[in-house]
Amino acid sequence: MFLMEALKKDRGGQVLLGVLLVLVIAVPLLNLLVPEGHALHVPTYTVTLMGKYLTLALLAVAVDLVWGYLGILTLGHAAFFALGGYAMGMYLMRQIGDRGVYGNPLLPDFMVFLNWDELPWFWLGFDQFWFAALMVLLVPGLLAFVFGALAFRSRVSGVYLSIITQALTYALMLAFYRNEMGFGGNNGLTDFKDILGFDLQADATRIGLFIASALALALGYLLCRVLMVSRLGRVCVAVRDAESRARFLGYRVENVKLGVFTVSAMLAGVAGALYVPQVGIINPNEFSPLNSIEVVVWVAVGGRATLYGAVVGALVINYAKSYFTAELPEIWLFALGGLFVLVTLLLPRGITGLLRRKEASA
Repeated sequence: MFLMEALKKDRGGQVLLGVLLVLVIAVPLLNLLVPEGHALHVPTYTVTLMGKYLTLALLAVAVDLVWGYLGILTLGHAAFFALGGYAMGMYLMRQIGDRGVYGNPLLPDFMVFLNWDELPWFWLGFDQFWFAALMVLLVPGLLAFVFGALAFRSRVSGVYLSIITQALTYALMLAFYRNEMGFGGNNGLTDFKDILGFDLQADATRIGLFIASALALALGYLLCRVLMVSRLGRVCVAVRDAESRARFLGYRVENVKLGVFTVSAMLAGVAGALYVPQVGIINPNEFSPLNSIEVVVWVAVGGRATLYGAVVGALVINYAKSYFTAELPEIWLFALGGLFVLVTLLLPRGITGLLRRKEASA
């Protein structure tokens, strides 16, 4: 009942969920039942690409949750995304077993190459999917909780908090580049074979991952929407717009920020976990601060503080990135920067804000 109330006035969310439902039904049918060469056939490569876009859209929703409704401009969500990806990558590496290059049933190939004698303690348990799924949530969530507890209770805010979150992800990137960390160093984790016993290269598995990504985005959106139409959401907006007044009224502002920030990090971890089996690799480049900045651009372009706008921005920009990096790779970054500047100056409420303004004037 509460969920229906949350969506009742959310026309953009209704459209988003409807589109996701259509995609979940139509894409598998067009891939499996329509023969290759037909105009309506959806190649497996396109299915995988769409699944990748949906995981990035979930990451954008996670960022919009804290930036749009709490006013926290985070430049470190790439860290939570990458940690979720590494948790899933560790599970996938453990599933390779003796099918690796060196045929070691216990140690991943990179550990054999680096003369590791035994599996590190932090890899234990990752041969079980349930354990890896738990770590996908717990590791980013715990990091966000500890970081947030220190930052928010010290009342760090504004640009200072943005810089600290960026420093956090940069420090993790440098750490994961080191071979002795036990996460594959520069090369990261790759050469995955299967997930839950299903071949990762099979069309059916790719479709399953696509459907899982669409469902995760839908559930993540619904969770964020329910939070934001609740009393907690109203408090978040109050904190964003007048933090000192909210504090004066007796609200524990640091606890509100900490709770929402932790939930957002866990959503980012889920996005990373679904991203890795579809792209086939996870390496320290995913921690790059540039990735976090790009997510902020997606949210700004789509429309901050709408949730569905973050999805629109992520899908539009990532599609454009895929196209222009192939056609005009030398100007893509300039185009991205120019787009952010134009949106900031001319469309402060993003694409969805422009559409809502047109609807209101019609």
